[in-house]
Amino acid sequence: MITFETQRLLVRPRMMADLEDCLQMDRDPDVTRYIPGPWADPAAHRAFVIDRMSRTYPDGLGYWSVFAKDLPQLFLGWVMLLPVEDNVGGVEMGWRLNRASWGHGFATEASQAVLDYAFVVLDLQKIVAEIAPGNTGSIRVAEKLGMAFVREHEIDGVTDRIYVTERMLEAEPGVER
Repeated sequence: MITFETQRLLVRPRMMADLEDCLQMDRDPDVTRYIPGPWADPAAHRAFVIDRMSRTYPDGLGYWSVFAKDLPQLFLGWVMLLPVEDNVGGVEMGWRLNRASWGHGFATEASQAVLDYAFVVLDLQKIVAEIAPGNTGSIRVAEKLGMAFVREHEIDGVTDRIYVTERMLEAEPGVER
């Protein structure tokens, strides 16, 4: 996995050194409101995050931690590219930022860098995001990334909205599409 620099952000592979920042972010009920997880059980929460941080993902996929470029010790959140574990298809993209980072365009900026990497470097064809219907902030990020709503999807009684973007193939010279 590589590190990205955007205009305002440093987006680098997530490390165990980011564990406490990730746990602290997830303890905010507003941050995890739409995301099922073991957030109320400290031991289960820690084990869940450690498992996600220590897993081996396919080449080029995983989690990136997001930091302010001018304050590289300031953890803002993370972006992920993970294999889809159900019948949605494609590779899943997700993002989570701490509440103090909301509303500044950081999720879109960091996710756009990772999305470009997914299409250009990894040569992926389809990226999906599974977003709770009430999570308007994440829906706006998905739309800014060029993702479109395609359908609702239910797993274990939880309904998410599926947003998809596909790699645009460059037109061959002299060929109209």
